[in-house]
Amino acid sequence: MIKERTSEKTLTPQEVRTILKTDNKEIVELCKKASIKPRKNEKGYTYFSYDEVKNLRKVQAQVNGVSNPITASKNAVAVSSVSNPAVRSILSSLQELESKLSDKIAKVIDEKLEGMDDVVVELIRCKTDNETLKQKIVDLNKEVYQLKNELNSYKPVGLGFYKKKEVYIWE
Repeated sequence: MIKERTSEKTLTPQEVRTILKTDNKEIVELCKKASIKPRKNEKGYTYFSYDEVKNLRKVQAQVNGVSNPITASKNAVAVSSVSNPAVRSILSSLQELESKLSDKIAKVIDEKLEGMDDVVVELIRCKTDNETLKQKIVDLNKEVYQLKNELNSYKPVGLGFYKKKEVYIWE
């Protein structure tokens, strides 16, 4: 007798699908929205109570009522006609704020980049100076090498006199 009452008060997922005229995915979504957790019996089968199905039906009606294009368009027209001046003023103030912010940001970036032009010019000048100094170092090293060779060509003779040896330079 208790089992009969329980079977009368519970519905299987197939019965819920036919009552709500929907598929399992939508039932899962409706259960999430209604905060309903399906229960399982001793055999592991899922079941719903009549009250849960009633709640699912209410949630489904709410969801379908909002997604119905006719009622949605009526609500949009009603909202737009009531709050249209307020929305317009909010939008205009937001656009004004956006333009002011973009102008300020552009001004700051321009100021920063203006200084960067001078830095880039100075960097190029320093780089060319660096290259000319490197070339001078190479030239001076060559000259030092030649002077050392010439210095080594002098051999001491005695009494502070030096005699120059002939150095053959291969060019």
